[in-house]
Amino acid sequence: MVTSPSVPRLVVAAPSSGSGKTTVATGLMAALARRGLSVSPHKVGPDYIDPGYHALATGRVGRNLDAYLCGPELIGPLFLHGARGCDVAVVEGVMGLYDGAAGEGELASTAQVAKLLRAPVVLVVDASAQSRSVAALVHGFVTWDPEVRIGGVILNKVASERHEALLREALDSVGVPVLGVLRRVEQVDTPSRHLGLVPVAERRAAAVDAVAAMAAQVSDGCDLEALVALARGAGTLPCEAWDAAGALPSPEAGDHGERPRVAVAGGSAFTFSYAEHAELLRAAGAEVVSFDPLRDDRLPEGTSGLIVGGGFPEVYAAELSANEPLREAVAGLALGGAPVAAECAGLLYLCRELDGLPMCGVLDASARMTGRLTLGYRDAVAVSDSVLAGAGERMRGHEFHRTAVEPGSGSGAAAPAWGVRVPERRVEGFVQHNVHASYLHTHWVAAPGVARRFVERCRTS
Repeated sequence: MVTSPSVPRLVVAAPSSGSGKTTVATGLMAALARRGLSVSPHKVGPDYIDPGYHALATGRVGRNLDAYLCGPELIGPLFLHGARGCDVAVVEGVMGLYDGAAGEGELASTAQVAKLLRAPVVLVVDASAQSRSVAALVHGFVTWDPEVRIGGVILNKVASERHEALLREALDSVGVPVLGVLRRVEQVDTPSRHLGLVPVAERRAAAVDAVAAMAAQVSDGCDLEALVALARGAGTLPCEAWDAAGALPSPEAGDHGERPRVAVAGGSAFTFSYAEHAELLRAAGAEVVSFDPLRDDRLPEGTSGLIVGGGFPEVYAAELSANEPLREAVAGLALGGAPVAAECAGLLYLCRELDGLPMCGVLDASARMTGRLTLGYRDAVAVSDSVLAGAGERMRGHEFHRTAVEPGSGSGAAAPAWGVRVPERRVEGFVQHNVHASYLHTHWVAAPGVARRFVERCRTS
């Protein structure tokens, strides 16, 4: 069995959401980086926003570890890929420690990822409304799954020295060291809205200040030496680092041609992406260039294919609509037969309108904001051949939006993109010529042939 050199690492988890793990994880990353360590940042689950703050804290790309979308077998390799050359890695968990995909046991939980990484866990506990009961809480988390190694506790929102003393005394009986205590202070400026934290790209200067404040909190309240020592206790992993070129299926004869230029939407309106997607596209032979639909009035010169990922077009609908030259360029590219792949926000951008404002008009459909949150993992099968998948191919995805798309009366030329099997059976998305547009966020490392298929369509279309 192949093993890789040990990367010091730990997982920051909590009993539930809202306990303070994002503050602790991001602050710890920044505090260690400020001490001269090269820190590899990771996030459990499909979250796109927290990794942006992690990148600010460390100066490295924030990467996701999602056992549902990617498969448990890729967690170790993807971790090692992101942690190449680093001194220490910090993995921020998702929800509560043992919470995972609904109805799937431990799948995609922080606990499962910690076990797959053979990493110790630091449990962040909101102690604001308890004293001696904290011992029962921590004892329960420590003993629930003996394969999960909880190496220490960080107590958050502690009111006073007396409160701290009561908590420490109670935890003495559990045998789990207290590695930090954060006082109850005014919340660090990390504003939220309908889908969570506001992305870094929308508030960079304020986000820099927020990360600095988190770093100061953690530096002042936590034992950084003890946390690094705990991370160094993680063992080797029985796998090798993931590699984009090695993950791609072998090319067909004649597939080696010119490098098509794939334009990827970015900027404040389209912030949701996985770093591995661009890496796979490049490994498949594409030149990947980014553009900002809020600022650029044309696509990059020589664009052969277009990818418009997730984000917040509803927040920027007026600005996106006002950029008529770019909307026309996107429509012209799509109608000319170039491959276009759009996810969630990208789907809305390709519609005829969003909340009454004109969009690109590639799809005969209208989109609108709703009060209903659609959230969760999805198991899907491709209904139609498209630039991303052949009919019958299965993909796992994730939905996260508060919008609805209504096809127009003339949308009969479009076929559904996916047949969603979980949680309910339905069809979803649009496939029209070389356009694939869907609500589903997918992670291409689970099916790297997607990248090769897209690039080859760019060469031949």
